[in-house]
Amino acid sequence: MSVPVTMGAATPMAEPPAARPPKTVEAAAKQFEALMISQLLKEAHGDEGGWLGSGDDTGSAAQAGMAEEQFAQALAQSGGLGLSAEIVSSLSARAK
Repeated sequence: MSVPVTMGAATPMAEPPAARPPKTVEAAAKQFEALMISQLLKEAHGDEGGWLGSGDDTGSAAQAGMAEEQFAQALAQSGGLGLSAEIVSSLSARAK
């Protein structure tokens, strides 16, 4: 015997707050550099997840991912790899 499936009113999903666009070229360059640093960190530890690479602890992987993003942001804000300064310099030279 089959039971009909009825769809209730769709509840709107809470959307994350929209990211604010950077106000300056320097802010955009720092965001870009933070993204690059974050990706480098993720690639550095590879796909090994969990405790000692066992893949058992996804909570730790999520925490590590957030920590990497925060570290990348802090590093980019304090000068990072120098990429943001080069971007700003290059774009400023082109604007002149």
